[in-house]
Formats: sequence, C-alpha cells, structure tokens
Amino acid sequence: MTREEIIAQMAADAKTTKVAARTALDSFIGCVTKTLKKGGRVSLVGFGTFSVSKRNARTGRNPQTGASIEIPARKVARFKAGKALSGEVNR
Repeated sequence: MTREEIIAQMAADAKTTKVAARTALDSFIGCVTKTLKKGGRVSLVGFGTFSVSKRNARTGRNPQTGASIEIPARKVARFKAGKALSGEVNR
C-alpha cells in the first residue's frame, strides 16, 4: 500500500478530505520521527512499538570483490508488532 493509498483510505474511513487525512498522517510520522531522534519509544497498545536500537561496528564483505570492509556503528529504527496486530496477521 502506498502513501497515497493510505491517505485515501484514511479519508474514506474518517469521512473527511484527503487534505485532512494527509495532514494527520504527516503529523503522526513527524511525531514518531522526533521521538525516535531523541532516543524515545512510541507505544500504541495493540498495534506495536517503535524504538531505536544500536548496531555495533562490524566487519563485512564486499560481495563483488570479497574484500573485507568495516561497517560503522549506527542507530536503526525498529518496530515490534503488538499482540492484537500479530493475531490479526496470523489469522
């Protein structure tokens, strides 16, 4: 599902305009992004939790040459599905 399809579905479900749905979606994404940048977590009971985790530096291989390369440490966004979402997906 694309961003535009999500906006159209949100507008239809909420019986509102696509402009209002786009604003709501942008606000949600902005809130999650700001919270994760600060190192926080966003928990939506039944849906899931967005969080940040750290990946340590490691050695990898260039698949074309086979040469060893150093992959630097970094932070990555994570999402863990909640019990209700997992239950619906596995139905």
